[in-house]
Amino acid sequence: MSELKRTPLYDLHLSLGAKMVPFAGYEMPVQYAPGVMKEHLHTRAAAGLFDVSHMGQVRVDASSLDVAATALERLVPVSVLGLDEGRQRYGLFTDETGGILDDLMIANRGDHLFLVVNAAMKDQDIAHLQAHLIDCQVTPITDRALLALQGPSSEAALETISPGVVDMRFMDVRTLDWQGGELWISRSGYSGEDGYEISVPEGIARAFTEALLGIEAVEAIGLGARDSLRLEAGLCLYGSDIDTTTSPIEAGLAWAIQKPRRSGGDRAGGFPGADRILRELEEGASRHRVGLLPEGRAPMRAGTQLFAGDTAVGEVTSGGFGPSLERPISMGYVSINYAETGTALEADVRGKRLPVTVADMPFRPSTYKR
Repeated sequence: MSELKRTPLYDLHLSLGAKMVPFAGYEMPVQYAPGVMKEHLHTRAAAGLFDVSHMGQVRVDASSLDVAATALERLVPVSVLGLDEGRQRYGLFTDETGGILDDLMIANRGDHLFLVVNAAMKDQDIAHLQAHLIDCQVTPITDRALLALQGPSSEAALETISPGVVDMRFMDVRTLDWQGGELWISRSGYSGEDGYEISVPEGIARAFTEALLGIEAVEAIGLGARDSLRLEAGLCLYGSDIDTTTSPIEAGLAWAIQKPRRSGGDRAGGFPGADRILRELEEGASRHRVGLLPEGRAPMRAGTQLFAGDTAVGEVTSGGFGPSLERPISMGYVSINYAETGTALEADVRGKRLPVTVADMPFRPSTYKR
């Protein structure tokens, strides 16, 4: 087993009493002294600060931004050419079978594209980009930390030390100065709450993090609460809810494919797996990702099989307890005939059949600043 990597904030996590665990090849904080439940609820009530420096930050340059955007459209079913300067968009790398290689964020920073990819997949993603974007320069960024500030108090907190973020809308990106260093800020996040992701030069990362933590509303939050927050928000986790065996349409991510890339659009297709994905957009998929509400207090975890009578109809891909909802919640895939909200199913939990109901997602309304 290779030695685990550490983010620029590793020593700070230790000083804050974090419980560190292996995650995606890094030593990462899973929780701090308050514990996952309190950290989750604090993020919903005030502001939570997450170290997400393990994720991949990538710069894509070309002779022009249009050249870079056109090249990237060969790998994603997303309208990159239609992305305005100062805006960010969710994207998907797909494979030739229509499966999902990874999900990512794509930002137009004026003279180049800035991508954020998942930690566990960043080496593969960077190799994928470098192999296929032969008319571009693909540069992994290794000298910056990445933070996520999430929750209803995040705007006021970040504005206190970095004025200029108040008028940003959801999915805006902006560059601001802090103590002589550039902050690359997007108004986005993974919790269902209003918030920001902030790329910070490594040399000032600890000082910037401590400045945020010095604000009363802000507390450090670990991976445990990050997962329960995203589950309540009905958001996919790559490797669990989406992977190469799931198409964007099955996953309920058709909204991420803009009209120009669909059948009849100006730039329809041209991405890996387009035949299947465009067909499913028109005709529908045979299964669909759905929310699931188990009865009782016992969570239904990933891998739990779902049944309608004696017929196996699907499987749970993520599950746990939703602290904001005070109940267990799950998501998974079911055959399309059983995907309607309110459908009663059964789950096989350790050999015992327990009732579960198909539900809408998100489980808790999102509060992004539109």
